[in-house]
Amino acid sequence: MTIDIGDAAPAFALPGTLPGGGGGEIALSDYAGKAVVLYFYPKDMTPGCTIEAIDFSALAGEFDKAGAVVIGVSKDSPARHDKFCEKHGLKIRLVSDTDGTLCDAYGAWKQKSMYGRTFMGIERTTFLINDRGELQQIWRKVKVKNHAAEVLAVVQGL
Repeated sequence: MTIDIGDAAPAFALPGTLPGGGGGEIALSDYAGKAVVLYFYPKDMTPGCTIEAIDFSALAGEFDKAGAVVIGVSKDSPARHDKFCEKHGLKIRLVSDTDGTLCDAYGAWKQKSMYGRTFMGIERTTFLINDRGELQQIWRKVKVKNHAAEVLAVVQGL
């Protein structure tokens, strides 16, 4: 599935982990009227994904001041998200897309290759959803270094 800038953001309501621990259902509709940074990452507790989550957490207050919420998405379980948040003091929301429905809806589930073998996995992708629920900007094949700050600069310019 291909979605693009200007499209309505696909809705979701999935189990998740909230900042400071605890969980429940996290739905896009919970943040109607706010900008949402929805970022897809391959796996909790791996080096690049940890750096990305820590960077977004470090800027969580700035995103909040700019009227935006940050939500990370992977196929990890809610229990694994809880451990990830606790271990690194994360201040962002994490959604568990265990069956991959949300990854498919946003086109983040891709064929990847590493060391000569191909496999399906989450392509590191970030979507900025504006306060009207439309895709405002898309970053595909994200490189982690400085990404959170780059996204924040765009959010602050809305």
